[in-house]
Amino acid sequence: MTAEPGGDAGRRRILGSMARGKLRIYLGAAPGVGKTYAALAEAHRRAARGTDVVVGFVETHRRPATEARLVGLEVMPRRTAEYRGRRFEEFDVDALIHRRPSVAVIDELAHTNPPGSRNGKRWQDVEDVLEAGIDVISTVNIQHLESLNDVVADITGVTQAETLPDEVVRRADQVELTDMTPEALRRRMVHGNVYPPEKVDAALANYFRVGNLTALRELALLWLADKVEAQLTKYRRDRDIDATWAARERVVVALSGGAEGDTLIRRATRIAARSGGADLQVVHIAGGDGLSATGGDTHNLARQRALTESVGGTYHQVIGDDVPEALLDFARGVNATQLVLGASRRGRLARSLSPGVGVTVSARSGSIDVHLVPHEKVAVGRRGTGGRGALSRHRRIAGFVLTVTALPALILSLVPWRDDLSLTSVMLTVLAAVMAIALTGGIWPAVAAAVGGFAMVNFFFTEPRHHLAVSQQEQLLALLVFIVVAIAGATVVHISADRARQAARATTEAQILANLAGSVLRGDDPLPALLQQLTDTFRLTSVTLLERRPGHDGPDSRNDSRCWQVVAAIGPPASTPGAAHTDIPIGEDLALALTGRALEAADRRIVEAFALQAAAALKQRRLADQAAAIRPLTEADRMRTALLAAVSHDLRTPLASAKASVAGLRGASDRFSPAQRAELLATADESLDRLARLVANLLDMSRLQAGALGVTAVPIGLEDAVPPALDELGEAARHVEVAITDDLPEVSADPGLLERILVNLIGNALRYSPGEPVSVTASAHLGRVELRVVDHGPGVPDDAHETMFTPFQRLGDRDNSVGVGLGLALSRGLAEAMGGTLSPEATPGGGLTMVLSLPQAEREETS
Repeated sequence: MTAEPGGDAGRRRILGSMARGKLRIYLGAAPGVGKTYAALAEAHRRAARGTDVVVGFVETHRRPATEARLVGLEVMPRRTAEYRGRRFEEFDVDALIHRRPSVAVIDELAHTNPPGSRNGKRWQDVEDVLEAGIDVISTVNIQHLESLNDVVADITGVTQAETLPDEVVRRADQVELTDMTPEALRRRMVHGNVYPPEKVDAALANYFRVGNLTALRELALLWLADKVEAQLTKYRRDRDIDATWAARERVVVALSGGAEGDTLIRRATRIAARSGGADLQVVHIAGGDGLSATGGDTHNLARQRALTESVGGTYHQVIGDDVPEALLDFARGVNATQLVLGASRRGRLARSLSPGVGVTVSARSGSIDVHLVPHEKVAVGRRGTGGRGALSRHRRIAGFVLTVTALPALILSLVPWRDDLSLTSVMLTVLAAVMAIALTGGIWPAVAAAVGGFAMVNFFFTEPRHHLAVSQQEQLLALLVFIVVAIAGATVVHISADRARQAARATTEAQILANLAGSVLRGDDPLPALLQQLTDTFRLTSVTLLERRPGHDGPDSRNDSRCWQVVAAIGPPASTPGAAHTDIPIGEDLALALTGRALEAADRRIVEAFALQAAAALKQRRLADQAAAIRPLTEADRMRTALLAAVSHDLRTPLASAKASVAGLRGASDRFSPAQRAELLATADESLDRLARLVANLLDMSRLQAGALGVTAVPIGLEDAVPPALDELGEAARHVEVAITDDLPEVSADPGLLERILVNLIGNALRYSPGEPVSVTASAHLGRVELRVVDHGPGVPDDAHETMFTPFQRLGDRDNSVGVGLGLALSRGLAEAMGGTLSPEATPGGGLTMVLSLPQAEREETS
């Protein structure tokens, strides 16, 4: 049986011969951000340019602004599908392909088609349209992507039934994020631009919470960033670009002290930001002689440290003889995955003699990715005197290499001219070479060069030639003077280098001590930071602050673990000072134990400064602990003072009212009518009830302050907890609208305390929004149940949200006839005593919403 030319097979042959259409997708974080509106706006722009555009399918959700954008566009008729007795209007794929426009707008890419449709999903319909050579503009929300389905369910508590493969969106030619802040989207909802009014409150209280919308927005941004990265990777691969971008958790930047450090820090900050906020650690390696191996400038380092802290990174200074190894030790110690270095500033000759820090680090880095960042100082060499006096191992080797190669080559080059040159000229030339070697490699290469130069000048330039002998005494004297001057010059150069090393070490120590002072000033508890800085600076395995136990003293106590207790430690703690490689006593009762390597005598001065600061930090910590212990007593005293002031005024009012009523009834009861007596009794009863509530609040608050409040948590449904609270509020409760469904899970709470909280919250809402309805709603989310008391009164400024939970205040409310200002403070305390929270939110459109969050009751297992 053969297929008709107009059948599926023929259609596939026709479609296969056409260029595939291009897909443009508007991606949104949540419904209502304006994806469909943006897609229709793009359709209008293309139509205005003369493109044949039709609307294949758009769901307006009866939003007026979206419906208005359809005006002026050709809208394709929809097909009707029946399923289980219901009729659905669906996208007509065949009609659109037959119409064959240049561009089609097809909304809701993740939509599921009814059974019997051409395809099961709308994205498959779009694939057919694209194969027909028609460009498509479509929309999708981030929660519909298959890879994020479980993440969205965890965030929102709602599992999306309609999903589509991520690859469908990744294959799109263009993906544009339609972005909107959570606050703006919630305002749109309040204004009725997203859902009908009857659905707004429930949506705001559940799916469209600020936290949910913020998380969904971040998901959308990160997913789109991944797609952009994939596109750039493909671009590099197609053009044989080797550089790749990889996810990283911690970025370490190596500073040399040059001006290029600013560029490196900013580049590393961008790398860390693209990795989802990875840690940024900046380190400056100083040589073991106290000098930076790259000639660091202290002013540059000070500026770069400030820049590091301004972008949220941490700054470290580390001393090490082998700079590449010290840098890699630090990077491995902080579990770095990325290492950022500046490209070499040395010239070609220097790079040919030694590979340099960057190349060495790259060769030894192992699993750590190394970034060598180009900058304006690449290959221009070092300037200034920052590192001229430092005679590193590489410089000494270079000096010996020059002695063995350059000096013989110079002398041999003078041999053809020996008949024209005097011995003095030859020795001055060789002496200049020896001084150059002394400047490069120090005293020992210079001494070797002086002795070697002496021998070669004697061999080639004095009579008898080609023998190590001297026939004339004045030539012998000249040679002896030459070797003395050469060695003396080398010695002077060596002494100058040694003085430069000492000055550089003093500079490094000053920088470390400045960092030390900064660590003491920053943070609530500087002791851990001090010990960590000491560990990083000297590349130690552990640093332990030990304190002698009271009553344990003796000649052998240094190695007796029973005599010492660990106060603070970084790394595996040492049990005694004697168990460490280096110990620094601090007074009679403290000691600093350093493990990892024995420190040189010159390093102890800095370590002793650390030790003194550690002792000061320990004292500061203990003073803070004492202050924290005293703070509750101070607060209790303040509470007692406020309580006395409140009792003197607030409790006196209902007490006086009740006493007056009772006194009137006792003194002249025969002059009052039955109605008047009933009114006086009612006044007394009401005043005594108010007095009882105030006293109960005061007692509960005192129990909370003392930690003696008894809580008996049992499973209880909020639909059962709210009515008793409304009954206690009496006539005022008629303005309360309760919308709590029966299918909510039970909460774990003390029924009596929960009722007290609800009475306070609903009573406050009624008081501050007279004549306005108060809504009570509830929803479940991630193992907790949230109850919202929503009023539409004047609200509370954001900066006063926490202040209103302070006891004995009313944020300027001078009406003291209804309480002592304990309601919200007591309610929060009771909520926290039951494992819950109480927090305020601004009601969209004006007012205040109090959110009571309680843990969901655990379900009993049934066998």
